[in-house]
Amino acid sequence: MIGLVMGERGLISRILCPKFGGYLTFATLSVGEESAPDQPTLSNLLDIYNIKQIRADTKVYGVVGKPVGHSKGPILHGAAFRSVGYDAVYLPLLVDDFASFLHTYSSPDFAGFSVGMPHKEAALACSDEVDPIAKYIGAINTLIKRPSDGKLIGYNTDYTAAISAIEITLQGSSGKVSAGSPLADKVFVVLGAGGAGKALAYGAKEKGARVVIANRTYERAKELANLVGGQAIALADLENFHPEEGMILANTTSVGMHPNIHDTLLSKQTLKSYALVFDAIYNPVVTRLLREAEELGVTIVSGMEMFIRQAMGQFELFTGLPETTLIFSACKNININSFNICK
Repeated sequence: MIGLVMGERGLISRILCPKFGGYLTFATLSVGEESAPDQPTLSNLLDIYNIKQIRADTKVYGVVGKPVGHSKGPILHGAAFRSVGYDAVYLPLLVDDFASFLHTYSSPDFAGFSVGMPHKEAALACSDEVDPIAKYIGAINTLIKRPSDGKLIGYNTDYTAAISAIEITLQGSSGKVSAGSPLADKVFVVLGAGGAGKALAYGAKEKGARVVIANRTYERAKELANLVGGQAIALADLENFHPEEGMILANTTSVGMHPNIHDTLLSKQTLKSYALVFDAIYNPVVTRLLREAEELGVTIVSGMEMFIRQAMGQFELFTGLPETTLIFSACKNININSFNICK
């Protein structure tokens, strides 16, 4: 039997063909020469998905999101799995309804997931057990299927990933390493009140920052602000929000993500009040928000720093192996040697 599904949602059927008894799959030699929608390239099947090593007992992991095609997770985790001989494959999974997805893919073969936008809060509701910090944040980015009983366990590795990337950059730009957090008593403005926004707000609060939540829907901003003991403002009011200089700005929305790379939430002039601007988006690596901040001399932190750090925590949860394995694979395979984490 040859069973294949067309389109982006069907990519999983092409890659898992050898796991579930398919006779063969198809690939194109190069991008632009596909004979069917979303046919993968031969090099991707071999180098990213390691298709020659996929067997019936190969574990399946993946990143669940919408959109998901931009994710570098398959490159990163696939290389890390391969480097330690871990029998697993990591897939991009375009999902509309998270609960329905889990119901459909309930087999033990599907061992864990990275959870992307917009499913981080829905995934929390679908978990059988939740790590206490993830429960407090109200969002998860990692879901593990416990082998002993099949229970779904939710975790959040976003908050430590983003906050550590910001802290290390601030310490480096100041030329000194302080005993406490460089975020202590800083005004920390979070754009967005979704799953990633909750993680950043919680992390900043834990470091002693004065958290401000700005969101298009003021009610959601207020809800998150109340959770972390912060202040809420409407996104429209942020242009005139200048309580002090040297603030920290963290964008956790999807505004500016590929393909809408020319979009931004704030005018360039507004960024002058900030000492550091962080953007959770990593495609493109330098968003318009970051580019304009850098042009003003503001220190910037790319979402790639957060992406690698949160994936380190996920890799350890997936495999039980040290997260440092993933760092080495990332710096070697994704051409990110210029980032702090590789240095």
